Amino acid sequence: MSGVSSARAAALPGDPPGGRRALAVWGIGVSVYFVAVIFRTSLGVAGLDAVERFDVGASALSTFSILQLLVYAGMQIPVGLLVDRLGTKKVLALGAVLFTAGQLGFAFSPSYGTALASRALLGCGDALTFISVLRLGGRWFPARRGPLIGQLAGLVGMAGNLVSTLVLARLLHGIGWTAAFGGSALAGAVVLVLVLLFLKDHPEGYEPEPVPHQGAAYVRKQIAASWREPGTRLGLWVHFTTQFPAMVFLLLWGLPFLVEAQGLSRATAGELLTLVVLSNMVVGLVYGQIVARHHEARLPLALGTVGATALLWALTLGWSEWSSAGRAPMGLLLTLCVVLGACGPASMIGFDFARPANPPQRQGTASGITNMGGFIASMTTLFAVGVLLDATGDDYTVAFSAVFVLQALGVSQILRLRRRAARRERERLVASRVETVHVPA
Repeated sequence: MSGVSSARAAALPGDPPGGRRALAVWGIGVSVYFVAVIFRTSLGVAGLDAVERFDVGASALSTFSILQLLVYAGMQIPVGLLVDRLGTKKVLALGAVLFTAGQLGFAFSPSYGTALASRALLGCGDALTFISVLRLGGRWFPARRGPLIGQLAGLVGMAGNLVSTLVLARLLHGIGWTAAFGGSALAGAVVLVLVLLFLKDHPEGYEPEPVPHQGAAYVRKQIAASWREPGTRLGLWVHFTTQFPAMVFLLLWGLPFLVEAQGLSRATAGELLTLVVLSNMVVGLVYGQIVARHHEARLPLALGTVGATALLWALTLGWSEWSSAGRAPMGLLLTLCVVLGACGPASMIGFDFARPANPPQRQGTASGITNMGGFIASMTTLFAVGVLLDATGDDYTVAFSAVFVLQALGVSQILRLRRRAARRERERLVASRVETVHVPA
Protein backbone atom coordinates (compact mmCIF):
# COMPACT_ATOMS: atom_id res chain seq x y z
CA MET A 1 0.00 0.00 0.00
CA SER A 2 2.75 2.48 0.89
CA GLY A 3 4.54 1.79 -2.40
CA VAL A 4 1.37 2.43 -4.35
CA SER A 5 0.60 5.58 -2.43
CA SER A 6 4.13 6.87 -3.04
CA ALA A 7 3.77 6.27 -6.76
CA ARG A 8 0.42 8.00 -6.78
CA ALA A 9 1.88 10.94 -4.86
CA ALA A 10 4.74 11.22 -7.33
CA ALA A 11 2.25 11.41 -10.19
CA LEU A 12 0.10 14.18 -8.76
CA PRO A 13 -0.52 17.04 -11.25
CA GLY A 14 0.96 19.49 -8.76
CA ASP A 15 4.29 17.66 -8.61
CA PRO A 16 5.65 17.34 -12.18
CA PRO A 17 9.10 15.86 -12.91
CA GLY A 18 10.94 18.99 -14.07
CA GLY A 19 13.89 18.40 -16.41
CA ARG A 20 15.38 20.21 -19.40
CA ARG A 21 12.08 20.92 -21.10
CA ALA A 22 10.77 22.45 -17.89
CA LEU A 23 13.82 24.71 -17.77
CA ALA A 24 13.31 25.76 -21.39
CA VAL A 25 9.62 26.62 -20.95
CA TRP A 26 10.18 28.30 -17.61
CA GLY A 27 13.06 30.23 -19.18
CA ILE A 28 10.67 31.77 -21.71
CA GLY A 29 8.31 32.81 -18.94
CA VAL A 30 11.04 34.28 -16.79
CA SER A 31 12.41 36.22 -19.78
CA VAL A 32 9.13 38.15 -19.81
CA TYR A 33 9.65 39.02 -16.15
CA PHE A 34 13.27 39.99 -16.95
CA VAL A 35 12.12 42.55 -19.53
CA ALA A 36 9.32 43.78 -17.24
CA VAL A 37 11.88 44.54 -14.52
CA ILE A 38 14.07 46.44 -16.99
CA PHE A 39 11.11 48.63 -17.84
CA ARG A 40 9.97 48.90 -14.20
CA THR A 41 13.36 50.07 -12.94
CA SER A 42 14.28 52.24 -15.92
CA LEU A 43 13.08 55.35 -14.10
CA GLY A 44 15.58 54.65 -11.32
CA VAL A 45 18.46 55.68 -13.59
CA ALA A 46 16.47 58.46 -15.25
CA GLY A 47 15.06 60.27 -12.22
CA LEU A 48 17.23 63.37 -12.51
CA ASP A 49 16.68 63.45 -16.28
CA ALA A 50 12.91 63.21 -15.73
CA VAL A 51 13.05 66.24 -13.40
CA GLU A 52 14.62 68.29 -16.19
CA ARG A 53 12.52 66.84 -19.03
CA PHE A 54 9.15 67.40 -17.35
CA ASP A 55 10.17 70.31 -15.07
CA VAL A 56 8.88 68.72 -11.84
CA GLY A 57 9.91 68.56 -8.17
CA ALA A 58 10.55 65.66 -5.81
CA SER A 59 6.87 64.98 -5.02
CA ALA A 60 5.87 64.97 -8.68
CA LEU A 61 8.83 62.76 -9.54
CA SER A 62 7.86 60.25 -6.88
CA THR A 63 4.34 60.20 -8.33
CA PHE A 64 5.70 58.35 -11.38
CA SER A 65 6.78 55.40 -9.28
CA ILE A 66 3.88 55.67 -6.83
CA LEU A 67 1.30 55.44 -9.61
CA GLN A 68 3.19 52.59 -11.24
CA LEU A 69 3.33 50.65 -7.96
CA LEU A 70 -0.25 51.56 -7.07
CA VAL A 71 -1.44 49.93 -10.29
CA TYR A 72 0.91 47.00 -9.71
CA ALA A 73 -0.25 46.37 -6.15
CA GLY A 74 -3.92 46.85 -6.99
CA MET A 75 -3.64 44.30 -9.79
CA GLN A 76 -2.13 41.49 -7.73
CA ILE A 77 -5.32 39.76 -6.55
CA PRO A 78 -7.03 40.10 -9.97
CA VAL A 79 -3.86 38.74 -11.60
CA GLY A 80 -3.80 35.78 -9.22
CA LEU A 81 -7.39 34.99 -10.13
CA LEU A 82 -6.66 35.42 -13.84
CA VAL A 83 -3.69 33.06 -13.66
CA ASP A 84 -5.75 30.47 -11.77
CA ARG A 85 -8.46 30.66 -14.42
CA LEU A 86 -6.75 31.46 -17.76
CA GLY A 87 -3.28 29.96 -17.30
CA THR A 88 0.12 31.58 -17.64
CA LYS A 89 0.46 31.86 -21.42
CA LYS A 90 -2.49 34.19 -21.94
CA VAL A 91 -1.67 36.32 -18.92
CA LEU A 92 2.03 36.67 -19.79
CA ALA A 93 1.20 37.56 -23.39
CA LEU A 94 -1.18 40.29 -22.24
CA GLY A 95 1.42 41.56 -19.79
CA ALA A 96 4.06 41.83 -22.53
CA VAL A 97 1.69 43.81 -24.74
CA LEU A 98 0.83 46.26 -21.96
CA PHE A 99 4.29 46.92 -20.55
CA THR A 100 5.75 47.33 -24.06
CA ALA A 101 3.06 49.87 -24.92
CA GLY A 102 3.79 51.67 -21.63
CA GLN A 103 7.52 51.85 -22.31
CA LEU A 104 6.92 53.18 -25.82
CA GLY A 105 4.46 55.73 -24.50
CA PHE A 106 6.97 56.90 -21.89
CA ALA A 107 9.62 57.31 -24.59
CA PHE A 108 7.47 59.66 -26.67
CA SER A 109 5.50 61.42 -23.91
CA PRO A 110 5.42 65.16 -24.58
CA SER A 111 4.14 66.08 -21.12
CA TYR A 112 4.09 65.01 -17.48
CA GLY A 113 0.46 63.83 -17.74
CA THR A 114 1.03 61.50 -20.68
CA ALA A 115 4.20 60.19 -19.05
CA LEU A 116 2.18 59.36 -15.92
CA ALA A 117 -0.40 57.49 -17.98
CA SER A 118 2.39 55.54 -19.69
CA ARG A 119 3.92 54.48 -16.36
CA ALA A 120 0.48 53.35 -15.17
CA LEU A 121 0.09 51.21 -18.30
CA LEU A 122 3.58 49.82 -17.77
CA GLY A 123 2.73 48.99 -14.16
CA CYS A 124 -0.39 47.14 -15.30
CA GLY A 125 1.60 44.95 -17.68
CA ASP A 126 4.36 44.43 -15.15
CA ALA A 127 1.79 43.26 -12.61
CA LEU A 128 0.82 40.34 -14.85
CA THR A 129 4.30 38.82 -14.97
CA PHE A 130 5.68 37.68 -11.63
CA ILE A 131 2.68 35.73 -10.34
CA SER A 132 2.48 34.05 -13.74
CA VAL A 133 6.13 33.03 -13.54
CA LEU A 134 5.64 31.60 -10.04
CA ARG A 135 2.66 29.58 -11.26
CA LEU A 136 4.61 28.42 -14.31
CA GLY A 137 7.37 27.12 -12.07
CA GLY A 138 4.85 25.32 -9.88
CA ARG A 139 3.34 23.60 -12.93
CA TRP A 140 6.67 22.45 -14.41
CA PHE A 141 8.86 21.64 -11.38
CA PRO A 142 8.42 19.42 -8.28
CA ALA A 143 7.12 21.16 -5.16
CA ARG A 144 10.40 20.60 -3.33
CA ARG A 145 12.07 22.88 -5.90
CA GLY A 146 9.64 25.71 -5.16
CA PRO A 147 11.87 27.86 -2.92
CA LEU A 148 14.85 27.60 -5.26
CA ILE A 149 12.79 28.24 -8.40
CA GLY A 150 11.23 31.28 -6.73
CA GLN A 151 14.63 32.69 -5.77
CA LEU A 152 15.95 32.05 -9.29
CA ALA A 153 13.01 33.98 -10.72
CA GLY A 154 13.87 36.86 -8.40
CA LEU A 155 17.51 36.60 -9.46
CA VAL A 156 16.59 36.88 -13.13
CA GLY A 157 14.47 39.90 -12.27
CA MET A 158 17.46 41.52 -10.61
CA ALA A 159 19.47 40.82 -13.74
CA GLY A 160 16.90 43.01 -15.48
CA ASN A 161 17.63 45.68 -12.89
CA LEU A 162 21.30 45.27 -13.72
CA VAL A 163 20.57 45.98 -17.37
CA SER A 164 18.84 49.20 -16.31
CA THR A 165 21.74 50.42 -14.19
CA LEU A 166 24.49 49.43 -16.64
CA VAL A 167 23.06 49.50 -20.15
CA LEU A 168 20.00 51.73 -20.16
CA ALA A 169 21.72 54.42 -18.09
CA ARG A 170 24.53 54.65 -20.64
CA LEU A 171 22.11 54.65 -23.57
CA LEU A 172 20.11 57.41 -21.91
CA HIS A 173 23.12 59.68 -21.66
CA GLY A 174 24.50 58.60 -25.03
CA ILE A 175 21.58 58.59 -27.49
CA GLY A 176 18.96 60.49 -25.52
CA TRP A 177 15.63 59.89 -23.80
CA THR A 178 13.40 58.95 -26.75
CA ALA A 179 15.87 56.63 -28.48
CA ALA A 180 16.87 54.88 -25.24
CA PHE A 181 13.34 54.20 -23.96
CA GLY A 182 11.89 53.57 -27.41
CA GLY A 183 14.70 51.21 -28.41
CA SER A 184 14.40 49.22 -25.19
CA ALA A 185 10.73 48.55 -26.01
CA LEU A 186 11.90 46.17 -28.77
CA ALA A 187 12.77 43.66 -26.04
CA GLY A 188 9.08 43.51 -25.13
CA ALA A 189 8.15 42.58 -28.69
CA VAL A 190 10.76 39.81 -28.71
CA VAL A 191 9.51 38.11 -25.53
CA LEU A 192 5.91 38.42 -26.70
CA VAL A 193 6.76 36.40 -29.82
CA LEU A 194 8.54 33.76 -27.72
CA VAL A 195 5.52 33.39 -25.44
CA LEU A 196 3.07 33.05 -28.30
CA LEU A 197 5.17 30.49 -30.17
CA PHE A 198 6.73 28.31 -27.48
CA LEU A 199 5.22 28.71 -24.01
CA LYS A 200 3.02 25.95 -22.57
CA ASP A 201 1.09 26.22 -19.31
CA HIS A 202 2.00 22.72 -18.09
CA PRO A 203 3.63 19.47 -19.28
CA GLU A 204 1.54 16.80 -20.96
CA GLY A 205 -0.30 14.63 -18.48
CA TYR A 206 -0.20 17.24 -15.71
CA GLU A 207 -3.25 19.29 -16.58
CA PRO A 208 -4.71 21.08 -13.54
CA GLU A 209 -8.34 20.65 -12.65
CA PRO A 210 -10.44 23.24 -14.49
CA VAL A 211 -11.37 26.25 -12.40
CA PRO A 212 -15.17 26.55 -12.17
CA HIS A 213 -16.75 29.67 -13.63
CA GLN A 214 -18.88 30.89 -10.75
CA GLY A 215 -18.65 34.64 -11.18
CA ALA A 216 -18.19 37.14 -8.37
CA ALA A 217 -19.18 34.65 -5.67
CA TYR A 218 -16.33 32.34 -6.64
CA VAL A 219 -13.86 35.25 -6.70
CA ARG A 220 -14.86 36.33 -3.22
CA LYS A 221 -14.61 32.75 -2.00
CA GLN A 222 -11.08 32.34 -3.40
CA ILE A 223 -9.87 35.59 -1.87
CA ALA A 224 -11.53 34.94 1.50
CA ALA A 225 -10.20 31.37 1.70
CA SER A 226 -6.67 32.50 0.91
CA TRP A 227 -6.82 35.38 3.39
CA ARG A 228 -8.10 33.15 6.20
CA GLU A 229 -4.89 31.17 6.07
CA PRO A 230 -2.39 32.65 8.56
CA GLY A 231 0.43 31.61 6.21
CA THR A 232 -0.92 33.88 3.47
CA ARG A 233 -1.07 36.86 5.81
CA LEU A 234 2.36 36.08 7.25
CA GLY A 235 3.71 35.86 3.70
CA LEU A 236 2.24 39.27 2.91
CA TRP A 237 3.84 40.90 5.96
CA VAL A 238 7.21 39.24 5.34
CA HIS A 239 7.11 40.57 1.78
CA PHE A 240 5.94 43.98 3.06
CA THR A 241 8.75 44.32 5.59
CA THR A 242 11.69 43.00 3.60
CA GLN A 243 11.31 44.22 0.03
CA PHE A 244 10.67 47.94 0.15
CA PRO A 245 14.01 49.45 1.34
CA ALA A 246 15.86 48.14 -1.71
CA MET A 247 12.91 48.77 -4.02
CA VAL A 248 12.71 52.43 -3.03
CA PHE A 249 16.49 52.77 -3.37
CA LEU A 250 16.69 51.17 -6.80
CA LEU A 251 13.39 52.33 -8.25
CA LEU A 252 13.81 56.06 -7.64
CA TRP A 253 15.57 57.59 -4.65
CA GLY A 254 18.94 55.82 -4.52
CA LEU A 255 20.60 57.81 -7.29
CA PRO A 256 19.42 61.25 -6.04
CA PHE A 257 20.43 60.31 -2.47
CA LEU A 258 23.93 59.25 -3.49
CA VAL A 259 24.47 62.23 -5.82
CA GLU A 260 22.78 65.07 -3.93
CA ALA A 261 23.16 63.99 -0.29
CA GLN A 262 26.41 62.04 -0.46
CA GLY A 263 28.18 64.11 -3.10
CA LEU A 264 29.04 61.22 -5.42
CA SER A 265 29.28 61.43 -9.19
CA ARG A 266 26.57 59.80 -11.27
CA ALA A 267 29.04 57.17 -12.41
CA THR A 268 29.98 56.23 -8.84
CA ALA A 269 26.33 56.25 -7.75
CA GLY A 270 25.48 53.97 -10.66
CA GLU A 271 28.20 51.57 -9.57
CA LEU A 272 26.72 51.42 -6.07
CA LEU A 273 23.27 50.69 -7.51
CA THR A 274 24.89 47.92 -9.51
CA LEU A 275 26.39 46.55 -6.29
CA VAL A 276 22.88 46.28 -4.80
CA VAL A 277 21.79 44.23 -7.80
CA LEU A 278 24.85 41.96 -7.76
CA SER A 279 24.48 41.38 -4.03
CA ASN A 280 20.82 40.49 -4.59
CA MET A 281 21.75 37.88 -7.17
CA VAL A 282 24.34 36.22 -4.95
CA VAL A 283 22.21 36.31 -1.80
CA GLY A 284 19.22 34.97 -3.75
CA LEU A 285 21.10 31.79 -4.61
CA VAL A 286 22.20 31.36 -0.99
CA TYR A 287 18.75 32.00 0.51
CA GLY A 288 17.10 29.68 -2.01
CA GLN A 289 19.39 26.79 -1.09
CA ILE A 290 19.02 27.40 2.65
CA VAL A 291 15.21 27.57 2.59
CA ALA A 292 14.94 24.53 0.32
CA ARG A 293 17.02 22.44 2.75
CA HIS A 294 16.03 24.01 6.08
CA HIS A 295 12.42 25.19 6.07
CA GLU A 296 12.67 26.40 9.65
CA ALA A 297 15.25 29.01 8.54
CA ARG A 298 12.59 31.10 6.76
CA LEU A 299 11.69 33.44 9.60
CA PRO A 300 15.23 33.92 10.99
CA LEU A 301 16.45 34.85 7.51
CA ALA A 302 13.62 37.33 6.98
CA LEU A 303 13.92 39.01 10.39
CA GLY A 304 17.71 38.99 10.22
CA THR A 305 17.57 40.82 6.90
CA VAL A 306 15.17 43.41 8.32
CA GLY A 307 17.43 43.98 11.33
CA ALA A 308 20.59 44.32 9.25
CA THR A 309 18.87 46.73 6.85
CA ALA A 310 17.57 48.92 9.68
CA LEU A 311 21.02 49.00 11.34
CA LEU A 312 22.84 50.02 8.15
CA TRP A 313 20.27 52.68 7.30
CA ALA A 314 20.53 54.10 10.82
CA LEU A 315 24.34 54.20 10.64
CA THR A 316 24.33 55.80 7.19
CA LEU A 317 21.77 58.48 8.00
CA GLY A 318 23.25 59.14 11.44
CA TRP A 319 26.77 59.48 10.07
CA SER A 320 25.57 61.85 7.34
CA GLU A 321 23.75 63.96 9.92
CA TRP A 322 26.44 64.23 12.60
CA SER A 323 29.76 63.99 10.77
CA SER A 324 31.65 67.17 9.95
CA ALA A 325 31.78 66.14 6.28
CA GLY A 326 28.01 65.77 6.13
CA ARG A 327 28.25 62.47 4.30
CA ALA A 328 28.89 58.82 5.05
CA PRO A 329 32.25 57.17 4.25
CA MET A 330 32.44 55.04 1.13
CA GLY A 331 32.98 51.85 3.16
CA LEU A 332 29.66 52.37 4.93
CA LEU A 333 27.84 53.09 1.67
CA LEU A 334 29.30 49.92 0.16
CA THR A 335 28.12 47.89 3.16
CA LEU A 336 24.66 49.47 2.97
CA CYS A 337 24.35 48.49 -0.70
CA VAL A 338 25.47 44.92 -0.02
CA VAL A 339 22.88 44.56 2.75
CA LEU A 340 20.15 46.14 0.62
CA GLY A 341 20.89 43.39 -1.88
CA ALA A 342 19.47 40.86 0.60
CA CYS A 343 16.05 42.56 0.68
CA GLY A 344 14.78 41.03 -2.56
CA PRO A 345 15.73 37.43 -1.68
CA ALA A 346 14.26 37.89 1.80
CA SER A 347 10.97 39.08 0.30
CA MET A 348 10.75 35.85 -1.73
CA ILE A 349 10.53 33.98 1.57
CA GLY A 350 7.02 35.42 1.91
CA PHE A 351 5.87 33.12 -0.90
CA ASP A 352 7.35 30.16 0.97
CA PHE A 353 4.90 30.87 3.80
CA ALA A 354 1.90 31.32 1.48
CA ARG A 355 2.63 28.34 -0.80
CA PRO A 356 2.20 25.49 1.74
CA ALA A 357 -0.79 27.26 3.31
CA ASN A 358 -2.95 26.98 0.18
CA PRO A 359 -4.04 24.18 -2.19
CA PRO A 360 -2.95 24.27 -5.86
CA GLN A 361 -6.19 25.86 -7.09
CA ARG A 362 -5.56 28.91 -4.86
CA GLN A 363 -1.83 29.35 -5.46
CA GLY A 364 -2.23 32.26 -7.87
CA THR A 365 -4.62 34.11 -5.58
CA ALA A 366 -2.44 33.53 -2.49
CA SER A 367 0.70 34.64 -4.35
CA GLY A 368 -1.10 37.77 -5.51
CA ILE A 369 -2.06 38.67 -1.95
CA THR A 370 1.50 38.07 -0.76
CA ASN A 371 3.02 40.08 -3.59
CA MET A 372 0.93 43.11 -2.67
CA GLY A 373 2.86 43.53 0.58
CA GLY A 374 6.21 44.81 -0.62
CA PHE A 375 4.70 47.02 -3.29
CA ILE A 376 2.28 48.67 -0.87
CA ALA A 377 5.22 49.38 1.43
CA SER A 378 7.34 50.66 -1.47
CA MET A 379 4.55 52.90 -2.73
CA THR A 380 3.97 54.34 0.75
CA THR A 381 7.68 55.01 1.29
CA LEU A 382 8.17 56.58 -2.15
CA PHE A 383 5.33 58.99 -1.38
CA ALA A 384 6.59 59.75 2.13
CA VAL A 385 10.16 60.40 0.97
CA GLY A 386 9.00 62.73 -1.81
CA VAL A 387 6.72 64.73 0.50
CA LEU A 388 9.35 64.95 3.26
CA LEU A 389 12.05 66.06 0.83
CA ASP A 390 9.87 68.90 -0.42
CA ALA A 391 8.81 69.82 3.14
CA THR A 392 12.35 69.84 4.59
CA GLY A 393 14.29 71.34 1.71
CA ASP A 394 15.79 68.02 0.55
CA ASP A 395 16.79 66.69 3.99
CA TYR A 396 17.40 63.03 3.12
CA THR A 397 18.01 62.06 6.75
CA VAL A 398 14.48 63.02 7.74
CA ALA A 399 12.95 61.70 4.52
CA PHE A 400 14.56 58.25 4.66
CA SER A 401 13.61 57.84 8.32
CA ALA A 402 10.20 56.77 6.97
CA VAL A 403 11.85 53.39 6.35
CA PHE A 404 11.98 52.65 10.08
CA VAL A 405 8.26 53.29 10.59
CA LEU A 406 7.21 50.72 8.02
CA GLN A 407 9.78 48.20 9.24
CA ALA A 408 8.43 48.47 12.78
CA LEU A 409 4.87 47.95 11.57
CA GLY A 410 5.84 44.91 9.51
CA VAL A 411 7.88 43.24 12.24
CA SER A 412 5.03 43.63 14.74
CA GLN A 413 2.67 41.82 12.37
CA ILE A 414 5.19 39.06 11.62
CA LEU A 415 5.66 38.37 15.32
CA ARG A 416 1.89 38.37 15.85
CA LEU A 417 1.22 35.81 13.10
CA ARG A 418 4.25 33.52 13.25
CA ARG A 419 2.97 30.93 15.78
CA ARG A 420 -0.50 30.73 14.25
CA ALA A 421 0.96 30.18 10.78
CA ALA A 422 3.39 27.52 12.02
CA ARG A 423 0.60 25.63 13.79
CA ARG A 424 -1.65 25.73 10.73
CA GLU A 425 1.18 24.60 8.46
CA ARG A 426 1.86 21.61 10.69
CA GLU A 427 -1.83 20.70 10.61
CA ARG A 428 -1.93 20.83 6.81
CA LEU A 429 1.24 18.73 6.56
CA VAL A 430 -0.16 16.03 8.85
CA ALA A 431 -3.48 16.04 6.96
CA SER A 432 -1.71 15.66 3.58
CA ARG A 433 0.36 12.73 4.89
CA VAL A 434 -2.75 10.98 6.23
CA GLU A 435 -4.52 11.53 2.90
CA THR A 436 -1.54 10.07 1.01
CA VAL A 437 -1.39 6.98 3.23
CA HIS A 438 -5.08 6.29 2.58
CA VAL A 439 -4.94 6.55 -1.20
CA PRO A 440 -6.68 3.33 -2.43
CA ALA A 441 -4.58 0.84 -4.38
